[in-house]
Amino acid sequence: MTESKPPKTRLAPDIESLCAAFAALKDKDEAARFFKDLCTPGEVAALSERWRVARLLDGGGKTYRQIAEETGASTATVTRVARFLLQEENEGYRLVLDRLKGGAS
Repeated sequence: MTESKPPKTRLAPDIESLCAAFAALKDKDEAARFFKDLCTPGEVAALSERWRVARLLDGGGKTYRQIAEETGASTATVTRVARFLLQEENEGYRLVLDRLKGGAS
């Protein structure tokens, strides 16, 4: 018997709970500890890679290909991060990048 994935409607409360858990973290040390428990090393590396891509895109001056070569990310990943940074309505990358630079929140 194969295990089926839970319906998306059942995941919504879990996502909300996970977001609340992130919001409860007080500093970088707590975040690092939580990530080490929550994610595999590969998952942490993938998230870190996307975050580096977002920072490089925000800094400007580099092509997608240059960013892919510098980070080891695929051009598809760079394009996806760019879309979320520049076009999607979530604006999560923008929010955090601006907040870390001392900008608007």
